[in-house]
Amino acid sequence: MVAEEFITSICGPPLSSNTAIAKDVGIYTHSLWPSFAAKSTLKKSATPIHCLAVSETHVFAAQHERAYIHVYSRLRGNQEAFVAFPERIRCIALAGCVLVIGTVEGRIMLWETRTGRLVSLPASHVQAVSCLAVAPYHLLTGSDDSNVHVWSLAQLLELDSTEEREPTVSFSNHRGAITALTVSPGNNPETSLCVSASKDKTCIIWNYHSGQVLRTLLFSSFPTCLSLDPALRGVFASTKDGSIFSVDFFGPNPLLGPKSEEASTVVQVSTPFCTSPTESGPASCLALTHDGTVLLSGHPKGQIHVWTITDRSANSGPKELTNLNAAVTNILFTSPLSAAAPATKALTVVKPSQAQRAYNFSAQFEADLTPETRFRQTVKAPGFAGDTLDEVIAAFLHPAEADSDDPTVQKGVQQQYEILNQFTATR
Repeated sequence: MVAEEFITSICGPPLSSNTAIAKDVGIYTHSLWPSFAAKSTLKKSATPIHCLAVSETHVFAAQHERAYIHVYSRLRGNQEAFVAFPERIRCIALAGCVLVIGTVEGRIMLWETRTGRLVSLPASHVQAVSCLAVAPYHLLTGSDDSNVHVWSLAQLLELDSTEEREPTVSFSNHRGAITALTVSPGNNPETSLCVSASKDKTCIIWNYHSGQVLRTLLFSSFPTCLSLDPALRGVFASTKDGSIFSVDFFGPNPLLGPKSEEASTVVQVSTPFCTSPTESGPASCLALTHDGTVLLSGHPKGQIHVWTITDRSANSGPKELTNLNAAVTNILFTSPLSAAAPATKALTVVKPSQAQRAYNFSAQFEADLTPETRFRQTVKAPGFAGDTLDEVIAAFLHPAEADSDDPTVQKGVQQQYEILNQFTATR
């Protein structure tokens, strides 16, 4: 079984005087499989919703109603840096080694954590940037002004550009503040799906390359958080009334694809997949495992519930995984598979600076850069390689070179041929 870990954050004071839970812990690392366990903790952080981002080496946590970010080292397990920004932060997201920041003033900032370069855009939304979503080559920003903008990451990070940066697509179909965004992991223009949730009680499935609306999902209460299936089979949405809905894209009545009904793009979603218990409150964050079989939900009363997707008995009641004794605001899964090993790894972040124009990059090499010798390849190989055996056999079969005049060498070669001929005759 593949081991899976997830990282959670909390915000707010402890809900009870439980001495078994440390009061100053704000971020937790848990192991889900093969058995649930708390692995590590990070202290002194109050992280609101949409304000946690995790890389292979660091954890970034924006602080509640503040203009700064705490940077923690996952390798050392402590706080590495305290980074201040000119505006209060509403949401963050990671695009590779670039931390994207949305502010309450409607501004977007991009911080290259390995060099310290900071790109600050003029206010692109008239109200606060409420949530962010990152695709392979695009950035999506949702706002309390009910609009969603799609940006080209390459254009935003272009060096020495004098052109005004504008969104490639602006999506304005919602009539209320955007509460959540989730996008597909691929970049195919035909399957570049985005699901946006809004306080107008709808979720809209649309193509973020073209801005085309594919489906509008209508709920009885406004959705607060989303989680997209890893294989794009559907989306999970939690609403303000405590319901959690599972919307299947390609079920018996498909919403997408060539077999979907095209008469109307509006679909009423009324039957929930499960309901959060009253004592937990409506889910504030959702996260799916990488195989899409288990859903985790975090709640304002500190509980993290686990729901098995393949078990339709989830409606019978929740299974509490743990209680963090404070409002759970974010749940992020780390990748269970090792990515392609990079040539370098930045062990520390460089604080952002707009004034600096000459940037330094310090990193540690992750592999031996010298070419591997054939002898080392042969030693590490399980047995003899086929090309090595072919060369050895060819050395026996081919006669000695004509320019070899040493009688000792010629005599040795002749004896080897006699032995080889005798062995061949006896078989």
